[in-house]
Amino acid sequence: MYSENIKQKFSDLFNQAPEIIVRAPGRINLIGEHTDYNDGFVLPAAIDKAIYFAVSKRDDRTIKLFAYDLDDAYEFSLDNLTKSDKGWANFLIGMVAEITKNNDKLTQGFNVVFGGDVPLGAGLSSSAAVESGIGFALNQLYGFELSSIDLALTAQQAEHNFAGVKCGIMDMFASIHGKDKAVIKLDCRDLSYEYFPFNTSAYAIILCNSGVKHNLGDSEYNKRRAECEEGISILQGPYPQVDSLRDVTMHMLRSHADKLPQIVYNRCRYVVEEINRVELACKDLLNDDFVAFGEKMYETHDGLSELYEVSCEELDFLVEQTRDNEAVAGSRMMGGGFGGCTINLVKKEAVDDFLVEMGKAYESQFGQKLESYRVAITNGVEEI
Repeated sequence: MYSENIKQKFSDLFNQAPEIIVRAPGRINLIGEHTDYNDGFVLPAAIDKAIYFAVSKRDDRTIKLFAYDLDDAYEFSLDNLTKSDKGWANFLIGMVAEITKNNDKLTQGFNVVFGGDVPLGAGLSSSAAVESGIGFALNQLYGFELSSIDLALTAQQAEHNFAGVKCGIMDMFASIHGKDKAVIKLDCRDLSYEYFPFNTSAYAIILCNSGVKHNLGDSEYNKRRAECEEGISILQGPYPQVDSLRDVTMHMLRSHADKLPQIVYNRCRYVVEEINRVELACKDLLNDDFVAFGEKMYETHDGLSELYEVSCEELDFLVEQTRDNEAVAGSRMMGGGFGGCTINLVKKEAVDDFLVEMGKAYESQFGQKLESYRVAITNGVEEI
């Protein structure tokens, strides 16, 4: 068990047992990509790959971090919450900085060892799991009485202010609010949410990792957000009621296509269509219609690749390999883009053949082995 390794390392480093051990899962997103920062809907779930934390309070104001998987340490003080040149440390420093902005209960430092099996750079939100996990642990240890939504908002601000990524709320929300055998339909405008069943006996969820490492801190993610905002600004002329792309219909968009730069029109079209797709996909789940659900996954991928332009050659190849496979209900790239994983709904009895075929095709095309993961939907962050 990964948690046992983390616990043992904590004892070795600090000569004491941790006061709390926390599991913070990564997340998948079935449908609803790049809609969160446009006030739309998303459909994520927490998964059985997670980051684990062992934490105890200290008597001084020092905070000692140890990243188990990187075999790397970092130390800082509550009196000096500034960015580190070690990127991994900034996710934890950012959470401490955001928590202390509105809370005076964090008066003493702590020791933490963390690590897990969420693949880095695969689009499974390892950073959100780190932020959610340490936020949950500190909330439990120090009695901050932060709600689960407060924790998610705090993690989002840490991402904005310390990682430099103007991300939406979905990743951390899913890590915190996940529920076994269910997906979360999250309204990113008002953070209302409801669960939809995802308990299929017929299909497995398989992630195929392109091996292309994406970095959402680069300019492309923030550029897409700016292009959406440009579209909103133009559409507010004829439609003053528009606050976000959530308020825009395809009729409104087509009626003023000549006023929008082509690239801005494409970005807006994808988002408006995707917001509608999430709502239709939820109806598919209620009807237990995974074939219709899978078709929408393909539609999402095509939009991300052709209109939003956040896919890449490797991701497109992986999706194309599945289109004529009768065992696959749906496939698409997942996450911010420019690398990471595809998510696939595969008939359970065909999973082994699927993995072999995909592996052979990918290695033949790109000369590298394809790493794939079978994941299950689980509960969100919790003490173990």
